[in-house]
Amino acid sequence: MTESSINSIRILDIKYGTSVDGIGLRTSLYCTGCENRCVGCHNPQSWDEKGGEPIGIEELFSRIVEADMNVTFTGGDPMFHPEGFIQLARMIKERTDKTIWCYTGYRFEDLLLHPVRRKLVELCDVIVDGKYMQAERDLSLHFRGSRNQRIIDVSKSLQGALHLLE
Repeated sequence: MTESSINSIRILDIKYGTSVDGIGLRTSLYCTGCENRCVGCHNPQSWDEKGGEPIGIEELFSRIVEADMNVTFTGGDPMFHPEGFIQLARMIKERTDKTIWCYTGYRFEDLLLHPVRRKLVELCDVIVDGKYMQAERDLSLHFRGSRNQRIIDVSKSLQGALHLLE
């Protein structure tokens, strides 16, 4: 399946005005589909990639614009099926000044090695990476559930990664 053939994303829920999925009030899109199946996951109903309902990318973009808040992609795992999120993120970046946070169970370094997932990474401002690990749970953390998860400033991290490749 190519990026251009995707016209919807399976969404389990949309939360408007949430402050737990990134800095400030945000519109959080909870997609379906996750292969990580973390023990203790707060959203196991999102694992089934056939769950939720398909919502058109244009419709999602309209809802984001109407809500007038920054955006968070979460789930499930948006990197499990990044093609639709790439299209949506491009629209957000080209037509608004909103920031995009993305939660994923994949490690940042691994995402950079996957050509399609890397495209989505490059469109995000912040990636919260790593599987939720119940043994690392820490209620004092902001915007993540376990100590192994990292909050990554994408542009700074990509600059550092490019520097290492030179």
